[in-house]
Amino acid sequence: MSTPPFTLAGIDHVVFLVDDMDRALKFYHGVLGCQPGYSYPAMGMEQVWAGNSLIVLWDTSHPGAASAVPPVAGGRNVDHVCIATSPFAPDDLRAHLAAYGVEIEREAQHGGARGMGFSAYIRDPFGNKLEIKGPAEYPDGRAQP
Repeated sequence: MSTPPFTLAGIDHVVFLVDDMDRALKFYHGVLGCQPGYSYPAMGMEQVWAGNSLIVLWDTSHPGAASAVPPVAGGRNVDHVCIATSPFAPDDLRAHLAAYGVEIEREAQHGGARGMGFSAYIRDPFGNKLEIKGPAEYPDGRAQP
């Protein structure tokens, strides 16, 4: 088998499913002292800084969150965990995952705790969704850890 084309940098963000964004933001801002992060209003998603990492709040009552709504009410409360990595070539990641029979469900350029960068979404053998996220990418092609 192949070795990963990256090294782990830590947890980038965790996505919590909520059903009342105002209440969630009051808690994370007021009680925990989180600072505002990226905002995705079309998806019903707000991100808050928790130190150097992000907590993503995804409002399942918002139409843009249809893909996050659990099939059974109360069935789950975490959408996915994002694992931050060193720079890697997406083709190398694809080949590495294929060598283990791991399917990439989706690829995207997303904002995270380190900025906008390439993400690949996979599932562990138990069905937990993981986002493998490289560092921030800049218009000139540089990747920054």
